[in-house]
Amino acid sequence: MEKREQLYEGKAKKVFATDDPALLIVSYKDDATAFNGLKKGTIAGKGVINNQMSNRLMARLEKAGVPTHFVEELSERETLVKKVEIVPLEVIVRNISTGSFCKRYGFPEGVVFDEPTVEYSYKNDALNDPLICDSHVLAMKLATREELELIRTYAMKVNEVLGAFWKSCGVTLVDFKLEFGRLEDGSIILADEISPDTCRLWDAATGKKLDKDRFRQDLGGVEEAYQEIMGRLEAKDTGF
Repeated sequence: MEKREQLYEGKAKKVFATDDPALLIVSYKDDATAFNGLKKGTIAGKGVINNQMSNRLMARLEKAGVPTHFVEELSERETLVKKVEIVPLEVIVRNISTGSFCKRYGFPEGVVFDEPTVEYSYKNDALNDPLICDSHVLAMKLATREELELIRTYAMKVNEVLGAFWKSCGVTLVDFKLEFGRLEDGSIILADEISPDTCRLWDAATGKKLDKDRFRQDLGGVEEAYQEIMGRLEAKDTGF
């Protein structure tokens, strides 16, 4: 697979064209941002961990019936993926109250919900990714009703599969953000990444945060937390 020109550079990744118009190469960076880019820094080794963790978890999800953009891991930082048109929605699934949910509603942190909540944000940095409801998604033609139902179904399946996996690692899947894309034939598949950047992961026994909240909240030990969560994954996920 020939790597060609850079098409895009975001906060955490670079995307390159290949000699196959249906495939792209994603390269993961160590750059870290929070609060819509207002806080910036570097987490040493983050790109390697996020790339390899995302690939392992997406392979697991594929086996569970959730189609993803993952094709092949090319190196510790680069992965071959299917080219998609990203649906401009961030899909957030929450199992426990924390973060913006608590700030938005004045709700205490750490409440375990009776059932997962699902919310959507309009993917637009200039507007700070505002919350958006189903009817607004349809009104703005960001997705069809059928696509939105499928996205929700896939998101709940991701929660079920990854929640069980992380539990086996002694980790609680608190919440996470997903992005989906359309293939050329219109099929909806999971895209972007699944990593400590996009998931909140707490030690099940102590509640220690093993994700990007350590960077957001200046808790220290950021690199160590990323290494610890990757180590737990590798100890359980031996079939990649």
